[in-house]
Amino acid sequence: MRTDRIKNHFEEEAKEYDMVIQKLIPYYDRMIDALVSVIPFSKERVFTMIDLGCGTGTISKAIKSSFPKVNITCVDVAEKMLEIAKVKIGGNVICIQIDFNAFDFPEQYDLVVSSLALHHLETDHDKLAFYKKIYSSLTRDGVFINIDVVLGSDNAIQDVYLKKWKEYMGNNVSAEEIDNKWLPNYYTEDRPTQLTTHIDMLKECGFTCVDVIYKYFNYAVCIGKK
Repeated sequence: MRTDRIKNHFEEEAKEYDMVIQKLIPYYDRMIDALVSVIPFSKERVFTMIDLGCGTGTISKAIKSSFPKVNITCVDVAEKMLEIAKVKIGGNVICIQIDFNAFDFPEQYDLVVSSLALHHLETDHDKLAFYKKIYSSLTRDGVFINIDVVLGSDNAIQDVYLKKWKEYMGNNVSAEEIDNKWLPNYYTEDRPTQLTTHIDMLKECGFTCVDVIYKYFNYAVCIGKK
């Protein structure tokens, strides 16, 4: 099954994940900075957040560095990712091993974040349904921020996206590795959709102040407030 393939992929690559991300994802640090920069809470506020598809906890760690009183819950399908995340984040972090698509939020959160994860949802219908779950899981002034891969609005734009992505990866890994590993993984495991579709779905769910706070070709950071 596709879900099992994704889980096995992340279990196998947990130790190398942080290094791989830097090689494959253009300017990932900028996206993290963008996400943290638009969190509309004071540095001294005590608030709750959940990180969906947390990987090794990079996003949660960055948020905790700026908001030391945050209470963090991390969700990921890969046990080895969560083990690394718990050490990286430090402190009292709650870790839940589950496929986030099957996850039922146990409470409401002030902040929901996700990075390079929600594109694994199979269809736009699945994405919309999950956005609705996220909206319901937020407190009255809650915020959702998502880093993810997106599709171009037509084939010509998508061709440019792929070209620029391959150029970036080509600075760090071989053409053979791109063609025989990373692109096949992308086509087999990922189900991205157009950025404009994400925006429309967030608005349909009831999110206000929906915005794109960072974009570099096929990677974007979006925010929606409840």
